Amino acid sequence: MAMQGAPMLATDAAQASPPPIRLPIAWIIAIAVFVAFWLYAKPLAPAAFEFPKAWYVPMARWISSAMKWLIDEASFGLFSFTDLTRFISAVLDVPYRLALSLLSTGFLEGSGSSAVQIVPPLPWIAVIGIVMLLGHWLGGTRLALLAGGCFLFLAVFGQWTSAMVTLASILVAAPLGVLLGLLFGIAAWRWRWIERLVTPLLDLMQTIPVFAYLVPVLFLFGFGPTAAVIATLIFATPPMTRIAILALRAVPGEIIDLGNMVGCTDRQMTWRVMVPAARESLMVGMNQVIMLSLNMVIIASMIGAGGLGFDVLAALRRLDFGAGLEAGFAIVALAIAMDRLSQAAADKLSAPAPAVRHSGLVARHPYIAAALVLVLVTTALGYVMPGIRTYPAALQLSTGTFWSEVVAWININFFDTLEAIKNAMLLNVLIPFKRFLGDLPWLGVIALLAFAGYRLGGWRLGLLTAGLALFIAATGQWEKAMITVYLCGISAMLAMLIGLPIGIFAATRDRLWSWVQVAIDTLQTLPSFVYLMPAVMLFRVGDFTAMIAVVAFAIAPAIRYTALGIRKVDPKLIEAGRAMGCTEWQILTRIRLKLALPEILLGLNQTIMFALSMLVITALVGTRDLGQEVYIALTKADTGRGLVAGLSIAAIAIIADRLISAGAIHARRRLGLE
Repeated sequence: MAMQGAPMLATDAAQASPPPIRLPIAWIIAIAVFVAFWLYAKPLAPAAFEFPKAWYVPMARWISSAMKWLIDEASFGLFSFTDLTRFISAVLDVPYRLALSLLSTGFLEGSGSSAVQIVPPLPWIAVIGIVMLLGHWLGGTRLALLAGGCFLFLAVFGQWTSAMVTLASILVAAPLGVLLGLLFGIAAWRWRWIERLVTPLLDLMQTIPVFAYLVPVLFLFGFGPTAAVIATLIFATPPMTRIAILALRAVPGEIIDLGNMVGCTDRQMTWRVMVPAARESLMVGMNQVIMLSLNMVIIASMIGAGGLGFDVLAALRRLDFGAGLEAGFAIVALAIAMDRLSQAAADKLSAPAPAVRHSGLVARHPYIAAALVLVLVTTALGYVMPGIRTYPAALQLSTGTFWSEVVAWININFFDTLEAIKNAMLLNVLIPFKRFLGDLPWLGVIALLAFAGYRLGGWRLGLLTAGLALFIAATGQWEKAMITVYLCGISAMLAMLIGLPIGIFAATRDRLWSWVQVAIDTLQTLPSFVYLMPAVMLFRVGDFTAMIAVVAFAIAPAIRYTALGIRKVDPKLIEAGRAMGCTEWQILTRIRLKLALPEILLGLNQTIMFALSMLVITALVGTRDLGQEVYIALTKADTGRGLVAGLSIAAIAIIADRLISAGAIHARRRLGLE
């Protein structure tokens, strides 16, 4: 294996960086120079430790001025830019109101408090029946029961009305996200210059905190559900675009040649050959859009979306952990149902269409006919039996009080222990690490990042990392960025320290791994705000509370990627190790973990991304990092301040992503896996 990988590694090293044999010496020299500069250069070059204010780039003011110009002065002649954005908002409002009327409010005459319901919404039994019919058509009885059970959970636990409001926004945002992502992906696949233009925009859309662009969305599209749909589209569309590009490029050349042979035009080649051939991968992109749209429901509720997200947010404000957890589990139930349905749709629509044997309309579309009959019957019966239209309140269940009492009991009986743990972590770990990062010279850090980028990925990666770090310093965000790095770094390390052993232990035990998968899937679909409530109730506000919430949110990818990496190790290598007399510890440390190292590094990458996304939420509990800067900008409607802080978070995320990804590639080459 090592001999097969060596030529490739040598070739790449010759092209991008000095020979690998000198790498350890180069790192030692670079770190030694950095430490010497840090210890002795401050009296000689104080500007290298604190970026001079005279050198600041007033980007926040420029962005705010540009936004003010867009709103007040930008015009296309017949209409202004604001008129255009409000028109887009009004157009999106039409399908949203239709979906909301069908699922929640019914069709109303009039507006406001004087509105009168002229047609009721779909009965809860009809909605569950339609979901079960869809599940049966896509995946059979098991999927029908699972999807129906998830929706029944919403009704039984009193979350139906809010869930239908959330579902209405998803039914509008997800198809639009899929369509826009597909169109951008096709354009980027067809014209490389568009791909080069779109790729950095996709990186920013996926790494800038959502809070940062809520203010411009509010200014441009107004307050309300449609503005929330637009914010959701910004967040959920990039994965579809990336998957569309990859899927179209992966279409076999034989299919393309066949299309050319039969004389397809460019349009026919795209829509009748390429898109159908890439349908399976594109359906995976659709699944990602749906899941990311569900991840947005709480933040979207801040700008008028309502629904389950608003319930979680209101519970956080009241510190009502039980109510927030129930609403969070309702989001999980909705996510599970839509995830399984969309995955089944990907499988079914990717398979060849069966031959049509029946000529009658009902015989050709039995599921649609059954759904229509179900809607008509339940709607008619709902006028005489209200329990069919609305789930009876007397039959609803709630565990909210129980969970709130559990947290209260822990707080009462273990207050001293929890306080001791908190103070020990603050005094011995958090505060020293925070001071250490705060004392580092910005110039030395940028130089070290540039060196790391060059060694791992060549001069382009070195320039990218240095440029992004310099952007943070030049916009006056260095101090807050170091606090962000400190919180993210500590949280990611703790998440890896906890997740690695769990992933290792579960990876070799199939039954345990199946249960661990259920647990981490639940952790990843629970809204991030839910993690804040018990942390605040047990530890109050501060950096330690933020760290606990971030670790709880970010531990899932650490476990998942560790387990997947170990499970991918070739069993023949394990058997060879045992045949040579290796102990189980030697097999773990010298075979499994070494070969799983690239996946573990990717898990670290994802853990850092999760931690950064959660840090913006933890600004609500008193952190003093870039997340708080974004949140303050949101409360003050300061577009420039919010976007600059958000871009700084994105810069940290991109630096970490590129360096760790390059490290993973090096690890794979060194192990002969590429």
